[in-house]
Amino acid sequence: MSLSLSDVFAPDGPLAAGIPGYRVRAQQVEMATRIAEAMAANRVLVAEAGTGTGKTYAYLVPALLAGGKVIVSTGTKTLQDQLFARDIPTVRAVLKSPLKAALLKGRANYLCHYHLARALADGRFLSREDAAHALRISRFAKETQTGDKAECGDVPENSPVWGLVTSTRENCLGQECPHHKECFVLAARRDALAADLVVVNHHLFFADVMLRDEGTAELLPACNTVIFDEAHQLPETASLFFGETVSTAQIVDLARDTRLEGLASAKDFLDLPKACAALEKAARDLRLTLPVEAARFALSQLTARMGFENGLVGLVRELETFAAVLETQAQRSEGLENCWRRSGELLTALRRWQAGGEADQVRWGETFTQSLQLNATPLVIAGIMQKQMSGHPRAWIFTSATLAVQQDFSHYCAEMGLTDAEAACWESPFDYARQAVLYAPRGLPDPNSHAYTEAVVKAAFPVLRASGGRAFFLCTSLRAMRRTRELLAEALERAGLDFPLLMQGEGGKNELLERFRRLGNAILVGSQSFWEGVDVRGEALSLVVIDKLPFAPPDDPVLAARIERMKEAGRNAFMEYQLPRAVINVKQGAGRLIRDETDRGVLMICDPRLIDKPYGRRVWRSLPPMKRTRELDEVLAFFGADRLE
Repeated sequence: MSLSLSDVFAPDGPLAAGIPGYRVRAQQVEMATRIAEAMAANRVLVAEAGTGTGKTYAYLVPALLAGGKVIVSTGTKTLQDQLFARDIPTVRAVLKSPLKAALLKGRANYLCHYHLARALADGRFLSREDAAHALRISRFAKETQTGDKAECGDVPENSPVWGLVTSTRENCLGQECPHHKECFVLAARRDALAADLVVVNHHLFFADVMLRDEGTAELLPACNTVIFDEAHQLPETASLFFGETVSTAQIVDLARDTRLEGLASAKDFLDLPKACAALEKAARDLRLTLPVEAARFALSQLTARMGFENGLVGLVRELETFAAVLETQAQRSEGLENCWRRSGELLTALRRWQAGGEADQVRWGETFTQSLQLNATPLVIAGIMQKQMSGHPRAWIFTSATLAVQQDFSHYCAEMGLTDAEAACWESPFDYARQAVLYAPRGLPDPNSHAYTEAVVKAAFPVLRASGGRAFFLCTSLRAMRRTRELLAEALERAGLDFPLLMQGEGGKNELLERFRRLGNAILVGSQSFWEGVDVRGEALSLVVIDKLPFAPPDDPVLAARIERMKEAGRNAFMEYQLPRAVINVKQGAGRLIRDETDRGVLMICDPRLIDKPYGRRVWRSLPPMKRTRELDEVLAFFGADRLE
């Protein structure tokens, strides 16, 4: 007997029987119904569901009942692992579904036998710790079924050794590889092709759709439905992958790989190590023309830097010489031939960036600790997105807790090119009026004023004291985050309060969250990566402080170019683009506070523009219906501050 959606979600249905604490939520049932209808009719649905709706089950149940092939794309690898390891097995067991699920990640997540063997044979690790990591990975390679580095728990995910023992699109030897038959990447793709439900992440989905490389491109033709969870991240991710990038890291990797291949296959050719060293030096010299700290640069800022243009010319020239030297040895092994081919592709990409790219793209650069990435990013992705979605009829579901501005989806749909999409919005089932307070303090200065961070910490401190720590302090810049931490440390010491102070960057994100939950009275100061995708239930998090409305910095090269383009077209870039994006980001930050029916807490937004500017109304009206106040006494009363004195 086939189950209907109403059967599955009923108070006496299989979900209630199989999941402890399950309760019927009207919003979840309605959402599942709309998704099932869109799937059946191959339609596009944009669905916002407030925190606590249970949107994961609302799309997994129809996906498993429909019986066709479904791709679920998530915002992060963490969510991907959670879906595959926890949520999908739960729903499959409850529905007694025979459908097969598979997890597919980008190739950098899978151990490569060929590169592991090369790295171990070379043995040139930068530290004793790296050498120990390499030995552990070698043992892991003999035991693992999947080769997924997430399963190798005793080697940190950020260990530099992973870069040496995994493959990239450029350095994979494909069918020429001696380990082709036992390749973990190919095994993961085969599993995905055979599965009914495949979990990927947005980066892989778009990288693959554009490059036709990692396996999703093979999956799409047979797929009936694509579901994007955390769909608010898509415009940013799609822009990145619909453009072109080339980085000094790719060139340094090419030099390293060529040196290793030369040691294995062309030891007698002494010009090769020299060419590798010269190429690596040229790449590092170009990076050194820009400041040490990570930053983004418009094209005009890059070209104004002393030495940048000469450095780029020098790198292109060195890469030309390198490719010519390598061509003379390419026939000596598959590895050397692959390196020669890569040198040609990187040369083409560098020359194209140098020459100016396409009219609808903006050229810019981004520095990381060790590398410089040169980007050409499309200013509008709607047309490219429409092209990707056309062709084979299938359903496209876009869902998140934050897609609309006051239940209006026009900003999101216009940016993504979803002209014929249906849209639906479900409020959170939580009782926000009882569970939460939105506090906008009085008397704060202009957010651009010199001592703004000092004023924010001063205003927040009585609230932090009343909440007993247990707070996220969300900042809109890394500089503000570091200054906030300094000021809080001084204030806590003066007050003699022993609240542990944690800051983004002092450990991995998951490790910091684990410490925050365990401590129970900590203050975690974070920037962008803690505004979303973070779930702390219960009393450990009772206060979220937001320092400023999170408008993207106007000097961001891509944003600046988009604003300029909209102004030229006679459009209001602030109201149509910058404000909707800021609203969605505020909603994400606010969403950290109430994660459960029993949670209670205060959302403190310090930015006076929330009240003083006419557009501030659009921001707070987009937030859940919390009780609102400007009075500190009401906030202290909410926390029962008198009991903590």
